[in-house]
Amino acid sequence: MQNLVREAGTSKVSRNFLSRSFGWLTRAIWTLCQVLLTVWFTLAIYYSNLPSVWLRLVLAGCFAAAAIWVLWLSRLPHKSLVFVMVCLGVVVWWLSISPSHNRSWRREVAVMPRAIVDGDRVRIIGVRNFDYRSVNDFTVRYEDREVQLSHLAGLDFFVSYWSEGLVAHTFLSFIFDNAPPLSISIETRPEVGEGFDPVASLFKQFELIYVVGDERDLVRVRTNYRKEAVYLYRLNSPPEGVRRLLMVYLERINELAHQPEYYHLLSNSCTINIVRYANAAGRAGRFDIRHLFNGLVDSYLYHSGRVDTTLPFDELRRRSLINEAAQAAEGAPDFSERIRASLPTVAR
Repeated sequence: MQNLVREAGTSKVSRNFLSRSFGWLTRAIWTLCQVLLTVWFTLAIYYSNLPSVWLRLVLAGCFAAAAIWVLWLSRLPHKSLVFVMVCLGVVVWWLSISPSHNRSWRREVAVMPRAIVDGDRVRIIGVRNFDYRSVNDFTVRYEDREVQLSHLAGLDFFVSYWSEGLVAHTFLSFIFDNAPPLSISIETRPEVGEGFDPVASLFKQFELIYVVGDERDLVRVRTNYRKEAVYLYRLNSPPEGVRRLLMVYLERINELAHQPEYYHLLSNSCTINIVRYANAAGRAGRFDIRHLFNGLVDSYLYHSGRVDTTLPFDELRRRSLINEAAQAAEGAPDFSERIRASLPTVAR
């Protein structure tokens, strides 16, 4: 009997411990959610569409202070409900902020490209081909280009680093056997005086643009003038897959020309969209964390067999750095050929 009583007491203590532990865990999770929501809504107000920086700063500070008081300092009844109702009001305001094509754009992103597909022929309007003298000194030149889908021969992948690390910019060049490569870069569309801000890009601060351009522009401005480290990898994609991917890109280019969208670092950015469109074109593969930390995406390409794997990865990466070749080529007509001259060959 004593053993039964002892076992019953032990079981009750265990149940009480589990109950308390579950309660602590639930409260900890809810507290973390409250903190994250407070931070997100504070930043959403700060990066809102109010015209005055000071007004946005004051309102964001007031929201943060009020949230802290309501959630953790006050004794208000139903204080969580009060917090949620205020947040819903901010959400309604946030959803009303819409992207636009009508802003004072920087000259590099002033023209939205468009594509006209006529059977095998594709005419692209607004292909960028600037002549650079420095990062901010250039001759603006937009062109029309016509290419043929049947002459698509391959696909090249660029990784460009502002500084070596986990984050980079990625873009593609579509290779033709009878025309120069056509580069397409998914970027923010900043206004005059704006620069890229990764935090701001999470809060409707930049519209999205697909810059279509000549490699003597899109590549050379990065290697020769911005002094970014640029790596070029030849993908082993079959031509039919490349054609499908280009058609996905062209459709998105035309959609954006008619309906603006916001860039978002985590959901509507360069590498995320490249992977998304590759999936739409028939790519087989799952999400990889290196799609987000795209400074490591070349490692993903290598270990998933999408680039040449006959060399060790470190050797391939060393040989894929094109800055020296690009700087030597400068604005030469054969710029594209010269930056590829020393690359490992890939059977297409």
